Amino acid sequence: MSRIDAAPITQDVIVVGGGFAGVATAQRLARKGVRVLLIDKNNYHQFQPLLYQVATAQIGTSEVARPLRAIFRRHRHVRVVIDTVTAIDPVAKTVTLADGTVCRAAVLVLAMGSEANFFGIEGARDHSYPLYSLRDAVRLGARMVADLDDADSPTGMKRSLDLIVIGGGPTGVELAGAVAENVHTAIAAAYSADFARNIGVRLLDMGTSVLRPFSEKSQSYAHRQLHEMGVELHLGVQVTQVRPDGVTLGDGTDVPGNVVVWAGGLKAPQLIADSGLPQGKGGRVDVDPDLTVPGFEGVYVLGDCANITDRKGRPLPQLGSVALQSGKWAARNILADLAGRPRTPFRYLDKGIMAMIGRGAAVAEIGPRRLQVQGPLAFVSWLGVHAALLSGVWQRLGATVSWAVSYLTPARPQVILGHVDDF
Repeated sequence: MSRIDAAPITQDVIVVGGGFAGVATAQRLARKGVRVLLIDKNNYHQFQPLLYQVATAQIGTSEVARPLRAIFRRHRHVRVVIDTVTAIDPVAKTVTLADGTVCRAAVLVLAMGSEANFFGIEGARDHSYPLYSLRDAVRLGARMVADLDDADSPTGMKRSLDLIVIGGGPTGVELAGAVAENVHTAIAAAYSADFARNIGVRLLDMGTSVLRPFSEKSQSYAHRQLHEMGVELHLGVQVTQVRPDGVTLGDGTDVPGNVVVWAGGLKAPQLIADSGLPQGKGGRVDVDPDLTVPGFEGVYVLGDCANITDRKGRPLPQLGSVALQSGKWAARNILADLAGRPRTPFRYLDKGIMAMIGRGAAVAEIGPRRLQVQGPLAFVSWLGVHAALLSGVWQRLGATVSWAVSYLTPARPQVILGHVDDF
């Protein structure tokens, strides 16, 4: 009998996605003896906020990726399945795997994260590098290293690394700042100062400022720091085309570049649309205050594939802290479901927002009242918060050592192997 004809795999709860929300849900349920089937296409949990540092060789893949089975090795009630989900039936609360296996549960939790939203811009999907997965980060890093090696040829510079980052949010600002910092430190030390001066970093955004979720004070600080680091800013003009040799702006300007990074927006995975669940902004599911989907009893949607609001009905951002807290809260409501108790509305504890710009330069707006900090203090706060959020002890230790080497010396502790074609 083939697996597609076999009886469905049945558990109390199925969690699709091993990110912040999915892992938090599964961990809390397992502690209460609930049987959980956790499904993800990757065998690791990734720490997405630090992917740009993997791409720029400041930390390694082992610091941002932790095996899912290692996370749950002490949770006997969690079964981890590494496979691709090809279909979701929110009415029957089943998911179908790539080999046809059907999995069914009393409660279905969808926490598959997000993917790049190219907004239909010509050439963006084919000619830009997104930065939303570990594979994306390794691929981007390999491409940048390959271009640097090609430029440093025995016959002279064949081509320089001209990096274009599309998107002035935290991901775009942090990547542009990290590459600009590498130009002045690691690249200048490994190659030469003259070689480094031929490298360009450009940050593009259709808005008139970077870090739009932040205050004007933080935006001004980030703008000034990026300018001092040599990042060329193109703001207030939309990208209309992405080509292998650069981009075209809405005013007709051509901006040259041989590596284009897409940090311009996110949307829910196509699997959400294919499931028949109602979609809102960004293709995400508008969930009720208790994190369930209206009209679909026993179905929760969390993290970056959900539109979650606070107690006043204001949309919450797609942040790791929102995903983590929503996962824990969903587990609380699922336990209530299984016990026949009423659910409670999600209450998000706003701890603030922060962004790294470069060595000793960061912005932090702490707490719901947004206490504003810039410079070295924000830089140290950023390091501490992100170290604490990493999944395991070895990940925290490894990241701390890598940061110490990276920020105290011009060296880069990690090596990016392979050529872009290998990925």
